[in-house]
Amino acid sequence: MVRILYADEALCVAVKPSGVLSTDEPGGMPELVRAALGGGEARTVHRLDRVVSGLMVLARSADAAANLSAQIRADAFGKDYLAVLHGAPAEAQGVLRDLLLRNKAERKTYVVAHREKGVQEAELAYRLLGRAGALSLVQIVLRTGRTHQIRAQFSARGLPLAGDRKYGFPDGVEPIALWSRGLRFAHPSTGAPMSFSALPPPDEIWAKFPYIPE
Repeated sequence: MVRILYADEALCVAVKPSGVLSTDEPGGMPELVRAALGGGEARTVHRLDRVVSGLMVLARSADAAANLSAQIRADAFGKDYLAVLHGAPAEAQGVLRDLLLRNKAERKTYVVAHREKGVQEAELAYRLLGRAGALSLVQIVLRTGRTHQIRAQFSARGLPLAGDRKYGFPDGVEPIALWSRGLRFAHPSTGAPMSFSALPPPDEIWAKFPYIPE
């Protein structure tokens, strides 16, 4: 079962557990949402990595899916995250801009220096929220949505996410410390502004930061 924060005839906002796929396949979020709501449609319009947890919005009709997808393409769909880094950024807040190349064979994304086939621009803004020993807590606002973007951009600066052995964290913990905290978009039927926020469970790595601002 998944935790449902909001549902109507057009959409559903739910909390994706780590280890669950975003896509519509056995055990994926659409299947879990349909089960939680007692049937009906549930369509993926944006994705979270399998190892990432937190808020997702799913469309409950073809029209709603088309509208939400259009908002994402137009950069009118806001997403912010919380992450725990090994180390701390040199500046308390800033913007990271990189060129990213996805290696499909390795299922890994790299920061590269030059444009070439398959390279995409990536941008995010971050703000340092707290420190706990060798770890730091940051809030991240995505300005582009590339595969493994957050993980790759911070790892390239020597700041891998806690638990993310794929991108250089020395000790693996489950799940990795990346949480989809906030979603902002227009309701696909009414156009009304919608905003949702949820904090990670106060366990494991997150417990090192007892105060996380809403």
